[in-house]
Amino acid sequence: MSLPILICDDSALARKQMARTLPKDWDVDITYATNGLEGMEAIREGKGEVVFLDLNMPVMDGYQVLEAIQKEDLPALVIVVSGDIQIKAHERVRSLGALDFIQKPVSADAISHILQEYGILELAQGVEHNQAPMIQVDLRDACQEVANIAMGRAADLLSKLLNVFVKLPIPNVNVLEVSELTMTLKATEEQSTVSALCQGFIGAGVAGEALLLFHDSSFQDMAKLMKLENPEDEETEVEVMIDTANVLIGAFLNGISEQLHMKFSQSHPVVLGRHCSVNNLISDNSDKWSRTLAMEINYRIEDHDIQCDLLLLFTEDSLPTLNYKLGYLLD
Repeated sequence: MSLPILICDDSALARKQMARTLPKDWDVDITYATNGLEGMEAIREGKGEVVFLDLNMPVMDGYQVLEAIQKEDLPALVIVVSGDIQIKAHERVRSLGALDFIQKPVSADAISHILQEYGILELAQGVEHNQAPMIQVDLRDACQEVANIAMGRAADLLSKLLNVFVKLPIPNVNVLEVSELTMTLKATEEQSTVSALCQGFIGAGVAGEALLLFHDSSFQDMAKLMKLENPEDEETEVEVMIDTANVLIGAFLNGISEQLHMKFSQSHPVVLGRHCSVNNLISDNSDKWSRTLAMEINYRIEDHDIQCDLLLLFTEDSLPTLNYKLGYLLD
């Protein structure tokens, strides 16, 4: 009898990559779920004896799925597969009953090692596994998954430096006009003011700017976490922005470059505006951007009043190269 396997991830690319890394000599029946609620329905129906579970998903995230499995005492062996590689994320999923944690992007060797370690590999060996349903992946989905993994790298570095847990969203990826930029900043309240800086980056055929929006209410908490003196001083605010940008932008670009096998050079950060609205910030700098591919990530730090929004704005001329590089992930 085939072993019921559930792959639960909101990214079509991640589901496809996960299915491709499963051992070839497995007799398994694969079911896919695009969010935690669908995943729970499949587990209750007996379609998830072994579950590969993402953490950042809409409707119901991976943490909620683990809690529900524990509460209902469902017979599921769960391996978390996520781009959120923070140590505290590892600790939390284990405390909620997950067998282990694999970081994205997954590899066949990592999957095989864990399956052997927990004796799962022997549960369905001997027959080539059933053909998984075909998954169609578009370039926007692939781009969002790349952003998801890069986001996790940046959050991990920030969490280690400040000894905090960074709450991660689902990245928002869109091709849009500059007039639509403010619409992408859904987590920014209209009445709140922000300070911002940008940092240019360039690689082979790819260029753009990283825009960091720092909510003004976050400065004092962040300065204290960074152990900076005079947290209310204007120079301290600029230092907080630059230090945060160096961590988040640098790690995010490194995460993208590792996946797409390309290198980025970065310019010095430039302060765009202080204590202004997002609308004013964008309109005052609208000549810097035209039609662009935008990756938006809203970083939040647990138990602190700290929030900042990172936008990566790729030039329109970069899209052909990005499509070419992302195409390798789709094959």
